[in-house]
Amino acid sequence: MEFNQELFSYVLNAAKSFEESLDLRPVTPSNDVIKSLDYFNEPLSDQGAPELDVIKKLNEVGEPGVVSSRGGRYYGFVTGAALPVSVAANWLAASWDQNGGPSVMSPTTAKIEEVAGSWVLDALDLPRDSGFGFVTGATMAGFTALSSARAKLYKKAGYDVKEMGIRNAPKLRIVLSEEIHPTIIIGLQYMGYGKSEFEFVPCDAQGRMLADKLPALDDKTIVICQAGNVNSGAFDPFDDICERSEKCGSWVHVDGAFGGWIRASKSRAHLAKGMDRADSWSIDCHKWLNVPHDSAVSIVRDKKAMQDMFGVRAAYLVPGALREPNHYTPELSRRARGIEVWAALKHLGKNGLAEILDRTCDHAKRFASELEAMGFEIMNDVVINHVVATLDDEQKIDNIINKVQQSGKTWFGPTYWQGRKGFRISISSYVTTDKDIEIAIAAIRDAL
Repeated sequence: MEFNQELFSYVLNAAKSFEESLDLRPVTPSNDVIKSLDYFNEPLSDQGAPELDVIKKLNEVGEPGVVSSRGGRYYGFVTGAALPVSVAANWLAASWDQNGGPSVMSPTTAKIEEVAGSWVLDALDLPRDSGFGFVTGATMAGFTALSSARAKLYKKAGYDVKEMGIRNAPKLRIVLSEEIHPTIIIGLQYMGYGKSEFEFVPCDAQGRMLADKLPALDDKTIVICQAGNVNSGAFDPFDDICERSEKCGSWVHVDGAFGGWIRASKSRAHLAKGMDRADSWSIDCHKWLNVPHDSAVSIVRDKKAMQDMFGVRAAYLVPGALREPNHYTPELSRRARGIEVWAALKHLGKNGLAEILDRTCDHAKRFASELEAMGFEIMNDVVINHVVATLDDEQKIDNIINKVQQSGKTWFGPTYWQGRKGFRISISSYVTTDKDIEIAIAAIRDAL
């Protein structure tokens, strides 16, 4: 195969230009730019097009419509940027084009993911012999862990769910916070459960589960709590919940999509005290770890429960000497997404990761103080990287959000919490600076 030097030189230069423009470009594209993307609306041709022409069109038409979530002023949807080292690792992994499933298809991927997973456990101070699988995001991380939980509880009851299915299976109870993130609900629905089957536990004013309101638990119950409320950033009382669960054999899962990373903080790890006592955890890597999207980790204390649920056996799948990644995820074939997690952690180390966590939390504290001085009501105790602000006038909130978004200087979105409309600031990017905060605050002040 002939190497197309011109093609890859163009891509390298285009990527370099994009990287250098992150502080200068609008955070979100204008309506006119979005309209221009209609240029992509064309029938599939019979003959195709030269490689370089394809990539030039992709860059020249597509790049202006890209959201600058990799910059320092994007505060929507709990979105991290992507560390340059993780982008470079992603490029290299894409060039290698490895299947991250059976180890025989990529010994390098299998080994790197084994190490990366162990580093995640170490950074978060979770049980070191836990099982883990690299999946796409929080939805699949929760689905994977909770499917493993169900298989384990059924096995303890003498029922093999993979052999006998769920139609005639013993009934399991799902007990969860009334403030749980929708991705957990979706994952449970993928497993065949309906929302009306769930037992919701009330929460306090910060969205923390009230442990004394838990129903009676038993060994056929899965309890789901969260590290980092999606609005307030608050943490459920893990010690109290796990104390109750340990006495009766219930399974505790922690949705730690973004907040679980606080365990690696130097100053705020205490917020997630007791989280390590749970049985499983779901953690997003494309949020606070700042790696490219399509990256999360599902972690289960009992690794055999994951293997029992997701292990694949076939005549052509001959186990190798390395860990078999496909025994820990729902996918047999997938990209080698653990490579950029390894690269990010290798680059940052424990201190670098902690510095990102603490710095972004400090930015949130400053943001809240500035908003309060402008007359906004801060609805949450700003314990990590989230700020929820509001005014008594909902229309004014809408106008401010729209004007700020249209300014292109920063971006955040609306939220509803405690029955009121407001907006949520989530500072997750490693690249956010004090200057970025000043620009964002000025844009809000102008809109106000």
